[in-house]
Amino acid sequence: MGINKKIMRKFALSSISAALVISAALCTAERMKGTDMTDPLKMIAAETTLPSGNFQYYDSTYNAPSPEPSETEQSAKQKQESSRASESSVESETTAESKTEADIPKATSGKEFESSEATAEEIEAYDNEHEGEEQYPVLEFTSVLGNMAYDGVQVKNSSSADIDIKSELEGRLGFKMEKTSEPQVLIYHTHTCESFLTYDTGYYYESFYPRTTDKSKSVCAVGEEIAKQLNASGIATLHDTTYHDSPSYSGAYYRSTDTVNEYLEKYPSIKVVLDIHRDGIGTDTQRSKPVCYVNGKKAAQMMILAGYNCDNDPAFKDWEYNLRFALQIQNTAQKMYPDLVRPLNFGDFVYNMDINTGSLLIEIGADSNTLEEVRYTGYLLGNVLSEVLSAKKD
Repeated sequence: MGINKKIMRKFALSSISAALVISAALCTAERMKGTDMTDPLKMIAAETTLPSGNFQYYDSTYNAPSPEPSETEQSAKQKQESSRASESSVESETTAESKTEADIPKATSGKEFESSEATAEEIEAYDNEHEGEEQYPVLEFTSVLGNMAYDGVQVKNSSSADIDIKSELEGRLGFKMEKTSEPQVLIYHTHTCESFLTYDTGYYYESFYPRTTDKSKSVCAVGEEIAKQLNASGIATLHDTTYHDSPSYSGAYYRSTDTVNEYLEKYPSIKVVLDIHRDGIGTDTQRSKPVCYVNGKKAAQMMILAGYNCDNDPAFKDWEYNLRFALQIQNTAQKMYPDLVRPLNFGDFVYNMDINTGSLLIEIGADSNTLEEVRYTGYLLGNVLSEVLSAKKD
């Protein structure tokens, strides 16, 4: 009598799952060598991400469990494939717009964020709009510790390289800022449609879909706050809001690379190129958002990504310059606004950082942070970047 194929398939899948779990545990144990294992909170907070075994510590300030693996904490190969060659696509209300250069906006004052909490009437209307839908929790956490540190600078090193934070922090950058009215900074968005929750209610509804073509409610609104502060400090900054992930998500990184190269060709004065995103942390029925408090107001924690050239690609031979730039931003942000930054994510990935020696990807909050929280962080990051870059002027 033949063996039931369905039973065999189920057995095979179970075996593979068990092997992956064991592999993950071994990876985590290997990566946590040298870590203080006496603190049970650290053990509980060790987040395992298959297949790389990356982990990150979380402060227990908000009593939130470790979030599910985020998009940024997938293996480099997985995310590169999903970003550069995914067969999936998203529906869009509009087609991609042509590239436009932003007028120099006025700087935002921190006071504009002081009295912007949602009213009881707004929350009631929000709830009524979603009457009958399932409601799921949003958990808050503050990420403060990496697996490497120096003088308050925290790094989560998931790369295949060993780095000396002190040496890299003190090393020279790959660019010099100039006293000029020519553009020196470009802000853009590979995933232009990434969006956020509207209100800080502690929950979201089942219909929540964190993508929009309304640029006033997406990561474009965050980029605008950053650009405002940089321009106001005398650092000419361009903000591109081209849709790179709509109407098709597939190939977004290829399209954003083309956009950046067009700007660099037109404005060779550009030295810093920042790809502003937001993270995505959680499941369909529970989400987590990184938060901190600055001047008594809740802000979204941000995370800087810097890549390592694990494949010895000649196009990314100067990866250390990007890392040094990221570390200087991390260091300055921690001094200006303690806990604003999550540990710097250093890993085996590229994400367009091979474009020039001042290219970084920065995640501002997560999809369950509110628009208000991430805009506030954009304002704060703009201040940090102004401080860092002004100090680099000839």
